[in-house]
Amino acid sequence: MRVISGKYRGLVLAEFEGDDIRPTADRVKESLFNILAPRIRGAEALDLFCGSGSLGIECISRGAKSVDFNDGALSSIEVLGKNLAKLKGENNYTVTNSDFRAFLRAAKKPYDIIFVDPPYRCEYGVSVFQTIAERNLLKEGGVIVYERDIKFYEKVDGIEPFDERKYGRTYLTFLRAEQKA
Repeated sequence: MRVISGKYRGLVLAEFEGDDIRPTADRVKESLFNILAPRIRGAEALDLFCGSGSLGIECISRGAKSVDFNDGALSSIEVLGKNLAKLKGENNYTVTNSDFRAFLRAAKKPYDIIFVDPPYRCEYGVSVFQTIAERNLLKEGGVIVYERDIKFYEKVDGIEPFDERKYGRTYLTFLRAEQKA
């Protein structure tokens, strides 16, 4: 796993041992960031289920203003810490070890980009999107990127999908605040 582009291009990131964790494949990440490229510079991003921090670190590398990393698993925060230590002199991020619900309830600002990449076996998407909509945690023109292994069919008041891509077994669903007619 590596940083694809930007200031830290080619930086090799620490990974989890074993098969319990599924990091975003480099091929999927490269496609995702090609899509997001015009949105990243100066963006405030949230990597909600950050794992190793690969997605948020890619944002930092490409010029994001700030990234908030959160994960409920201490093992993820430990791997994230190893990866953030490789970013010499960066201070434009925060790290929180919290349940995603508690993090979203306590969030004090809206974001330009929110990555939602929970373990595939967990169906947290709708709950996350409802809270984002209720708390207005997505800036105008902002995007939520939802990664999972099945197509997104659910309906959430205040949030709507506007694009979906499939890469092997991975689906990336792009969502935004519902557009008023």
